[in-house]
Amino acid sequence: MKKISRKQITGMNFHYLHYPFQYFLDAMVKFEFQQIEVWGAAPHLYIEDLSLQDIRLIRGEIHQRDLSVVCFTPEQCMYPINLAAREREIRERSIRYFQKSIEAAVELESPMVLVTAGWGYRNESREEALKRSKASLDFLSTYAEKEGIVLALEPLQKVESNIVNTLPDLTELLNDVSSPNLKGMVDTIPMSVEGENLATYCEQLELAHIHFIDGKPTGHLAWGDGNLPLESYIQALVQHDYEGALTLEFTSTQYLLNPNEAIEKSLKTLAPYLN
Repeated sequence: MKKISRKQITGMNFHYLHYPFQYFLDAMVKFEFQQIEVWGAAPHLYIEDLSLQDIRLIRGEIHQRDLSVVCFTPEQCMYPINLAAREREIRERSIRYFQKSIEAAVELESPMVLVTAGWGYRNESREEALKRSKASLDFLSTYAEKEGIVLALEPLQKVESNIVNTLPDLTELLNDVSSPNLKGMVDTIPMSVEGENLATYCEQLELAHIHFIDGKPTGHLAWGDGNLPLESYIQALVQHDYEGALTLEFTSTQYLLNPNEAIEKSLKTLAPYLN
């Protein structure tokens, strides 16, 4: 069986929340990662709290360890950020937040910023929320193009968003915005919850990025702690020549006490499939 490159396996700081950012970076060196995805949240890297100089110092810490950033992912599910908000003040604040995130990505030398479509009220039509999301992403895609950044648009679970949950939803919004700087990505958890498969995403989209985690099907778990079909995922990636990042995004609270354990278990489970 063909394998994927070890370099594609990408570390992320989400489950290192209760440790300093430098601890996370040192762990990435220890486990021989070459690239990372940076979750932009307090206390690690919340853009509303940091100056340009602060971000450059963080970039220096990353470079000192010979790591590169493949994606900057500003927190947008737990914080009051919503690109589809009906309230103009929230929507405009959210757009400014992503503009700052794009600027932070430039400083971190990250080629991508992760975005989500936001959400509308459950008792309004999806179409109204979709219009607002499209308008926000239209504006941000133009801004990203000027800065040389790709926006990776991620589907979410239905409990998180009622705009983009499935591959057809994602394709619809990508076509509506129609910007070369807005590209589709996939997270294996929302995908699995919706009964979709990775091969179909690979066939229908030029995927910019993948969050690659185990689940039951929910959970954002370490590989080996869930029951998702890892071997079929690897086959799909190899068949479609996917060479992008595969980020280990562990959001379950069970990994907060010992975040390294989740990395160790995942790398052990993935080892047979890696060059």
